[in-house]
Amino acid sequence: MKRLNITLLLFILFTVSHAQNNIKVGAESTNEYYPLIIGKRIAVMSNHTGIVNNEHLVDMLVREKINVVAIFSPEHGFRGNADAGEHVGSSVDEKTGVPIRSLYDGKERKPSKESMDMFDILIIDIQDVGLRFYTYYVTMVRLMDVCAEYGKKVVVLDRPNPNGHYIDGPILDMKHKSGVGWLPIPIVHGMTLGELALMVNGEKWLTDGKTCDLTVIKCKNYTHKMLYKLPVAPSPNLPTMKSIYLYPSTCLFEATPVSLGRGTSFPFEVYGHPNMKGYAFSFTPRSISGAKNPPQLNKLCYGVDLRNMSDDEIFAKGFDLTYIIDAYNNLNMGDHFFRSFFEKLVGVDYIRKMIIDGKPADEIKKMWKSDVEKFRLQRKPYLLYEE
Repeated sequence: MKRLNITLLLFILFTVSHAQNNIKVGAESTNEYYPLIIGKRIAVMSNHTGIVNNEHLVDMLVREKINVVAIFSPEHGFRGNADAGEHVGSSVDEKTGVPIRSLYDGKERKPSKESMDMFDILIIDIQDVGLRFYTYYVTMVRLMDVCAEYGKKVVVLDRPNPNGHYIDGPILDMKHKSGVGWLPIPIVHGMTLGELALMVNGEKWLTDGKTCDLTVIKCKNYTHKMLYKLPVAPSPNLPTMKSIYLYPSTCLFEATPVSLGRGTSFPFEVYGHPNMKGYAFSFTPRSISGAKNPPQLNKLCYGVDLRNMSDDEIFAKGFDLTYIIDAYNNLNMGDHFFRSFFEKLVGVDYIRKMIIDGKPADEIKKMWKSDVEKFRLQRKPYLLYEE
């Protein structure tokens, strides 16, 4: 029986690995989008994750004599090494000579008329992680908005969502709309950027109900049931699949005094604070690349190491408030535990109130059950891949 179980496990692992190897990202289907862009002036919104068969999309397009006139870079910059929220200046790509227009420099989060007049078609190719507070989709939607305003076509080269196998969390109350929550969607929305772009158009979520001229180039051999392992870390503080799986839950510590491990080699996989009591595990955040000034810099923090959790256990918990409730109770700071930023991350008013009232995570989770079901039905017309 034991030998049979081992054989079954090996078969499952082979099947998952084989399925992953067969997935083709949208950028690989050049026969589908080259006819749209040949002879046109092309802008590209991408970063270091826009890899096509071991070559960056921009490098490939330039090599193929496609007229790439501009690169729009999101949070963390075109090369993906800037801190979260850090202003990144515009520059020129050293390899290709293409101008880089930063959308995270504090000035041009909405491209100027000059930038928009440079191109005919915008290509979007970037690896998202499927969360409402991850900023890449916000940049995409803002660009869709301005492209609709200027009559520019948008082509999204789709990529799988590593958290695409489930939906969880409350739908954003739009009074809390911000750069870390732009659309009325759950925290874990389970959609690819291509599907989300279709939903933005279909639900008339752009300014004044506009829609943009949109084409999505689908992934091949992908379904939402697949656990897609990213070939490239999407941002400096999501270096492992474990960090990406824990990110929906541990990101909430960004709006508290608790460290989530920025400034260590295991961000989003731990949490701790100098004043937390009763924990043997400790870590000290340092100033490092991608986290130059992390919370609790150079202070010994005591807390919880989540790195030994199995992926199945993380998936079973989904968007899990037990970590933040644990830290809240341990520090005994009352409402001072929460920053005003907290509602921007969770998207609703009731979560903070229920934690302060001592409600357990399971009871709070029931509050957004109807949100999840509502969104599951609402998104269905826009899905490109089997659930």
